[in-house]
Amino acid sequence: MTTLDVRSIPPVDRHPTIHDAFDELEAGETLTIINDHEPKPLFYEFQAEVDEFDVDGYAVEQAEAGKFVAEFPKRAE
Repeated sequence: MTTLDVRSIPPVDRHPTIHDAFDELEAGETLTIINDHEPKPLFYEFQAEVDEFDVDGYAVEQAEAGKFVAEFPKRAE
């Protein structure tokens, strides 16, 4: 599992950084991101554009105020 805290990354650079990290995963691995808001737009973007994204395995929780932890799994081959 790879964890990426994007809270310190400028918003304009977050999605490209997350996509790059997801692309580096092996099939069946999960990218966990830590964000300052619920990443619904990112979820919809992945759902529409990333065939390897396992939509059913996606999970998100609010760990505390200003900290959301989301799991973006890559389909197993």
